[in-house]
Amino acid sequence: MTVSAAVTADLIDLTRLFAGYLRFYQVPRDEPEIASFLGQRLQRRDSQLFIARDEEGAAQGFVQLYPFHSSLALEPAWLLSDLYVDERARRSGVGEALMNAARAHAEATGACGLQLETAKTNLAGQSLYERLGYVRDEQFFTYWLSLRG
Repeated sequence: MTVSAAVTADLIDLTRLFAGYLRFYQVPRDEPEIASFLGQRLQRRDSQLFIARDEEGAAQGFVQLYPFHSSLALEPAWLLSDLYVDERARRSGVGEALMNAARAHAEATGACGLQLETAKTNLAGQSLYERLGYVRDEQFFTYWLSLRG
């Protein structure tokens, strides 16, 4: 397996994987809409995407990071916004490899840390994150204000 920074040539595979990610969180969208969203991320370079591929080159998963600044630390950080591993590739180390790529990128860019959130029901993800040293926040709550509808 290889993990590399995603480029425009990865868009078709990323779109398929992202569609699976959205289905997992029960918010399915049309593939053209997904491709447009991801294509903009790649073109604008306002996020960092990594894609995992098996030895034959088949896409197995992705991780997407967004830069931000930690006001409390007064330093740059990364939001690990999206992580997805295709169902057929789960429990084979793909998720861990993608998480390690995210960490290496954050360290290489001088970030003070990585932040992520996941569904309370995503026990497999929580187990992976905690095994990799992520600590669940017990001090802060996450809130969301929808500006749509």
